Amino acid sequence: MDGVTFFRQVGRRVRCDERRAEALTFAVFQELRDRLTPKEVADVAAQLPMRLKSLWLEQDRPDRRVKRTHANEFIGAVRMRTALPDDVEAGRAVKAVFAELQALLGSPHGTEGEAWDIFSQLPKDLKQLWLRCRETEEV
Repeated sequence: MDGVTFFRQVGRRVRCDERRAEALTFAVFQELRDRLTPKEVADVAAQLPMRLKSLWLEQDRPDRRVKRTHANEFIGAVRMRTALPDDVEAGRAVKAVFAELQALLGSPHGTEGEAWDIFSQLPKDLKQLWLRCRETEEV
């Protein structure tokens, strides 16, 4: 899957255009990446097509600390980054990006391969959000 297809799929899930889907993807990637170890960030980056890889790695610092926040804080941070009207919309965006990232990583359940490595580093409630991402309504 290339970046354009990824954004198209995210846009379909949240009912927005590809440009907005790219902005949503960037916000979710930034928040997710900051909750993973630098090694895991590099492992994920190695599996992403160039356009997504650049969004994934943008603004990353090798000396950063891993953020330990929970699902509500994660969703709130995405809402703030994207100027979405509420946490419900931000949650839909998060789930859409999670679902497409899992598909890109070849993980039908979010617990296989590289997706498992991401899952294993998340706090319990964020793990639940990771697993429930396929509940996002597709159009």
